Amino acid sequence: MAMTDVSAWRKYPRTPHHPQSPGIASDDKVASDLTRLEGEEVIITEKMDGENTTLYRDGFHARSMDSGYHPSRSWLAGFHASVCHAIPEGWRVCGENLFARHAVGYNNLPSYFLAFSVWDGERCLSWAETELWLADCKIEAVPVLYRGVFSSAALVRVVAQLDTARQEGFVVRNAGSFLADDFSTNVVKWVRAGHVQTDQHWSRAPIVRNNLKEDRPA
Repeated sequence: MAMTDVSAWRKYPRTPHHPQSPGIASDDKVASDLTRLEGEEVIITEKMDGENTTLYRDGFHARSMDSGYHPSRSWLAGFHASVCHAIPEGWRVCGENLFARHAVGYNNLPSYFLAFSVWDGERCLSWAETELWLADCKIEAVPVLYRGVFSSAALVRVVAQLDTARQEGFVVRNAGSFLADDFSTNVVKWVRAGHVQTDQHWSRAPIVRNNLKEDRPA
């Protein structure tokens, strides 16, 4: 059996907040330069309230690369086993493990893993490439709320349509391809105010399972 090459694994970068994000905390990173996005085509996706997770051909990890065992990752282990053969060496698929309920509960998920980016080494695939690749691998993507030219007016429309009782927020990303070193100028997030409303971290609480579409009665 081949050894897992963890030297090729990468921790997902911290996504900076949009300056107008209501959920900015004192220790959060805030985007200082949005000029890279101005006039560009962007994709705005729902920010899912799960555990940031990265899949490789030979393994997976949560945001912390030494995250170890947690019962909420048991489903993910089986899912990874079913798709890992399709992930090329040196590639990674980043998304949310939504098995366990955090601050937002979900009752109609298409899968417990929803991807938001695919990386070929240090290059993030364009959204068009990402959608095609995920479809070929039968991996679900996070919901798209808007695609079009980046503008303040577009952000206002997305915010107005957001249900902050049921949605954590959204992520804006350049629709094109970009390098890992340029992540902070190509991706920003908007998070609802008071998102985390408990002092106990989800991982230390009893697991409450989110629901899939298939769990709902016809």
